Amino acid sequence: MQPPPAHLSPHAGRHGMPVAPTHGMRMQQGGGVQSQGRVSDLTKKRLAADTKVRTVQKVKKRKLGDKVLTQRVRELVPESQAYMDLLAFEQKLDSTIMRKRLEIQETLKKPMKLKRKLRVFISHQFFPGDPEMPPTTGTATADSEPPVPHWELKVEGRLLDEAGTKPDPTSKNRFTSFFKNLVVELDKDAYGPDNHLAEWHRDQKTEDNDGFTISRPGEESVKATVLLLLNHQPVQYKLTTKLARLLGIHTATRPTIINAVWQYIKTNHLQDPQEREYINNDKYFQQIFEVPRMKFTELPRRLQPLLSPPDPIVIHHIINADAPEGKRTACYDIEVEIDDPLKSSMHSFLISGTNQQEIATLDNKIYETVEQINNIKLQREFYLGFAHDPQKFINEWLASQSRDLRAMKDKMGNSEAERRSSFYDQTWCHEAVPRYFYAKVSQRRTELEQALGIHHP
Repeated sequence: MQPPPAHLSPHAGRHGMPVAPTHGMRMQQGGGVQSQGRVSDLTKKRLAADTKVRTVQKVKKRKLGDKVLTQRVRELVPESQAYMDLLAFEQKLDSTIMRKRLEIQETLKKPMKLKRKLRVFISHQFFPGDPEMPPTTGTATADSEPPVPHWELKVEGRLLDEAGTKPDPTSKNRFTSFFKNLVVELDKDAYGPDNHLAEWHRDQKTEDNDGFTISRPGEESVKATVLLLLNHQPVQYKLTTKLARLLGIHTATRPTIINAVWQYIKTNHLQDPQEREYINNDKYFQQIFEVPRMKFTELPRRLQPLLSPPDPIVIHHIINADAPEGKRTACYDIEVEIDDPLKSSMHSFLISGTNQQEIATLDNKIYETVEQINNIKLQREFYLGFAHDPQKFINEWLASQSRDLRAMKDKMGNSEAERRSSFYDQTWCHEAVPRYFYAKVSQRRTELEQALGIHHP
């Protein structure tokens, strides 16, 4: 038997046996030892190939199984069970975070609103006329104010805190952001058909502010009606009297109304048991929809005429010229809806990638550490096998290398059996040989015909 290699490195072969890379000296199949220079060149080529393989492996997507320590490593190092416990806990934590992220995504698809109180202040003040005072410009009407007695009506508002007792200093919602339209209607007999209305309407270019000031000439008491139309987001609708009484809803969004109708249908078993796409209307639905039977797909169309814009908030205020100074301001609390502050935090959580890079770096370190541990385990098994029975280990290693060499050269089969004449006396051989020669003759004939330019019709 030839002497063992000077150094064997434990890399796994194709058939489970370790493969020994060349360092220093290398055994040849025909005996003898290669030169140091030749070994060095082969070593460089192999290291370059190993580096390329490692690069491809790094690009390959990692899997959770790449973090798991093998059972053999856990038996050799009992302390590694603590790492496995942490890995199981991390998996549960990742699962919980993923589930919460999905729940947050579903929650953000729905409107998240909080009900708060908006305190509206309506105040007025009279100014005596001064003939020497030059004309000024009103803030709301942009009309020139004559130097005659006049009054100013202010409509302002502040969002209250959660307790509803005092203004919320942290709120960024301004007064006009809660309304779509604002109309102040004065006495038509006193100011005429062209000057008795002061209107404000929201459009795409509207900038929100904290209130309005309306000025008109006069020194006598005036009745004013303030109409406020809330800016519901999403849009809400008012139901007809019969439908509102039946569903128990006065004003709501369209999805809420359709869901309430569906709940009424389920509760009263109005869905046709045979034709499930139909609704068998009861006497109340027949009065509202005016049909005995309808399809589910018809429901949105039939609901449309039953919905109307919400009623505006109506406030009656008297601009009293005789009222004392402290009695010229009135306060009204209106219930409004604001976006839940938690919504922005939830959205920030979903798009935040602050810790993702750090987590990815730590994961890569874990993968590399586990890979090193597995390589060390292979080295340990390699050296233990060699130390236990060197002769048997070298023979098995050579056999493994021989199988790998035949596989790499695409030489399959049993070379030992092919050396004997009895191998070629088998039944299949008598059919295979004529086929082989026929194929060769046909190939040669084709080549000759192509060379002579012979073409068969």
